Amino acid sequence: MTETLVTRDQERGVVCPGGDVVASSIPELRALMRGLISEGVREMVIDFSNVQMLDSRGIGLLISAHNSLRAVGGSLSVTGVCQEIDSLLRTMRLHRHFAVTAG
Repeated sequence: MTETLVTRDQERGVVCPGGDVVASSIPELRALMRGLISEGVREMVIDFSNVQMLDSRGIGLLISAHNSLRAVGGSLSVTGVCQEIDSLLRTMRLHRHFAVTAG
């Protein structure tokens, strides 16, 4: 997995994982996202442009981030998702809780 890129502009943060969002990448991503929220990010965008696979731990991470952001009046959106991940998130009805945009 290549490095996760993070850009931040005041209360907006963009996290671009360098590869799949699966069990092995979750600890790094979770720490990164928690850090951004604790530093004041209220609008978090997860850019899935480099992500081809999302497992159950990755789904849990997205739900956790959504809940953490909602608790502080913020929002989560996931952009650049491939067709398979878009279909998965819609089947699970997660698009009703946070914005999901195909790439």
